[in-house]
Amino acid sequence: MSIAEQLGSWTHTPLGDERGYIEPHSLKELWFHTGTKCNLECSFCLEGSSPSDKRLLTPKLEEVIPYIDEALCMGVEQFSFTGGEPFLAKDIVEILDYASKFKPCLVLTNGTEPLLKRLDALIALQSKNQHPVSFRISIDSPNEKEHDQGRGIGNFAKAFIGMRKLHQHGFSVSLARHIANNENQPEVDQQYRNLFSLNGIPPQTHIVAFPDFLPPGSLPSVPHITTHCMTAYQTEQQRENYMCANSKMIIKKGTAMQVYACTLVDDDPDYFMGNTLSESMQKKVNLKHHRCYSCFAHGASCSEIQYKGKSDEIDFIFMYG
Repeated sequence: MSIAEQLGSWTHTPLGDERGYIEPHSLKELWFHTGTKCNLECSFCLEGSSPSDKRLLTPKLEEVIPYIDEALCMGVEQFSFTGGEPFLAKDIVEILDYASKFKPCLVLTNGTEPLLKRLDALIALQSKNQHPVSFRISIDSPNEKEHDQGRGIGNFAKAFIGMRKLHQHGFSVSLARHIANNENQPEVDQQYRNLFSLNGIPPQTHIVAFPDFLPPGSLPSVPHITTHCMTAYQTEQQRENYMCANSKMIIKKGTAMQVYACTLVDDDPDYFMGNTLSESMQKKVNLKHHRCYSCFAHGASCSEIQYKGKSDEIDFIFMYG
């Protein structure tokens, strides 16, 4: 069977059933992808990022501003930034400066040298603008050796230095980690809590746990989601909680700024929703991508909006059930 036959079409599964889909209903969170350039090169990266990667390019301030302005007119609640490594983007501080005038911002980062080089500039934003900038640091394992096997020697310590310095300067921080096969979840949680305490970080700091989303273009075997699945097994409220129902992501491909359905599907051009946010909100999102199954099965989300002011919770985002 060919890859096309395995995947089916945008609208139908390989068996001919109509795909499950989501109708966008609001824009609570707008994500910006800062490009797939990263100072690290991790084999498991869902974006395939590396120091030389150019699959997605880095937007400039003047390219981002129109989307921030449009989102504000649509009632957006938060601006979030991912990569690659966002702090390699030349204009990232200026972008955060502009965005945080209007709404809170969240930045996903590996917490190493690129962040530390911008720390003074970030501190200056705290007293300048009305809304906070918070950070989610990727620390894959509570075991230093395991983390550094994936990210390079010394990067476990560097990430904790970055996290500690951010906390010391009054920034809100959270941690993103991997879910290991057959892990003892309470035990792993406690290992992170112990590390927080050792580093002067509040033990109740929020943790977001991710599975292996696999590199771009991967085709794992997961169940196909049909319209019957969506109506028989999920409520209207559950459907409204999908990321693609209430958020969008802006990416830059070549010279074009594009709107994609969410943070996890930019490797599939079927999820291109248009060049403006208003256009993207008129298009239903079919649940074709293998990462869509995590949202169907477990209500996965990359957002932290619901955790504002709640630092003692752990958000587990599962992929394969």
